[in-house]
Amino acid sequence: MTGDTSKKNDRPGWYADGIGHVWLPYAQMKTALPPLPVVGTHGTRIHLADGRELVDGMASWWTACHGYNHPYIRQAVERQLATMPHVMFGGLAHEQPLRLAGRLVALLPGDLGRVFFSDSGSVAVEVALKMAVQYWLNRGVTGRSQFIAFKGGYHGDTTGAMAVSDSDDGMHALFAGLLPAHHLADLPDSDESVAALDALLASRADSIAGIIVEPLVQGAGGMKFHDTAVLQRLRLLADKYDTLLIFDEIFTGFGRTGAMFAAGTAGVTPDIVTLSKALTGGTLGLAATVATRTVFDAFWSDDPKKALMHGPSYMANALACAAANASLDLFARDPRLQQVAGIAQRLEQGLSPCRDLQGVKDVRIKGAIGVVEMERIADLNALRARFVAAGVFIRPFENVIYLTPAFTIDPADLDTLTRAIVTVVRTL
Repeated sequence: MTGDTSKKNDRPGWYADGIGHVWLPYAQMKTALPPLPVVGTHGTRIHLADGRELVDGMASWWTACHGYNHPYIRQAVERQLATMPHVMFGGLAHEQPLRLAGRLVALLPGDLGRVFFSDSGSVAVEVALKMAVQYWLNRGVTGRSQFIAFKGGYHGDTTGAMAVSDSDDGMHALFAGLLPAHHLADLPDSDESVAALDALLASRADSIAGIIVEPLVQGAGGMKFHDTAVLQRLRLLADKYDTLLIFDEIFTGFGRTGAMFAAGTAGVTPDIVTLSKALTGGTLGLAATVATRTVFDAFWSDDPKKALMHGPSYMANALACAAANASLDLFARDPRLQQVAGIAQRLEQGLSPCRDLQGVKDVRIKGAIGVVEMERIADLNALRARFVAAGVFIRPFENVIYLTPAFTIDPADLDTLTRAIVTVVRTL
């Protein structure tokens, strides 16, 4: 590894002993920067082993919406740990997931009324795809096994999720021979693209199980935004051609775009929605796939073959569900969406100077998401290291520098993040 950003003699023994045995995510291990040894987190700060403290702009891949180590969530998990860390959800049920399911249903729009729990966002998408295909089979309709997904979209790294993601960026292109073929379309954000999607559905509707989209923001595909009209058009087209509409709210859910769910902002109820990331406030892995009554009723049968045959071992984990219930308590108790609105204003103020800088293609803000899109980034390793040197943790990818801070971030810390971006971009 090259380009180290921490002193080797400040690394703890556990780091030296273990770093040679792990495989890091989204990294070319030969050339990637060594990961920074972290010994603690608190609020919006990351504490490093060498004594440095970084202001976190990522909220741990968008999960820690209430900040790190929130005492209310921690206490809820500790209470649950003392009682029952986990018990299988097959043939047994327990309080935390049942309470959580009812609360999620109450928050989601329309008749999204049945919650299937899993342990990661990618798996939640896999479950959604299986639900959609089997929905048609259970109704006696064969041949509907393909999906329409969108350019710039990303839905996860498992096989089914990769197949409905845009592989043009190269991340999943290697697996083209493995992945089932689906239809990749332009988002219906213009008369031309609406007409093209309509024509695709008209010609292929009898083979389409569903349409899957990240509502309002395409996250890992480049932090690309679209408006609510896109989602409304998708609902109309799905109804016109009698197919299912799936919203992947793994990134957008739980306040990130300014509303609790992007679906509610658009006034659109999908047939299936996937949730994860901020579901537990960044504490433990948990995901959910939520279906409408119409979808669920297709599985309600005396025939055991019409059951949804899926069941992760740690499905509805008691600790994770306790954390999620505590997180929802905080959304109900504290002014999280007001904080998101304040973050949006401050991101606009802080990042707007980048619009006049050389090499900047676009600056855009939506809720607690701030994006500076560059024409190109020549050296991601060097850029990431410069942010660390500036006292912040910001992790650009491809040609995008972005912020997704905790909703509880102090204004001064948010200003530190935006100043670091402006300062570094100005010198690129």
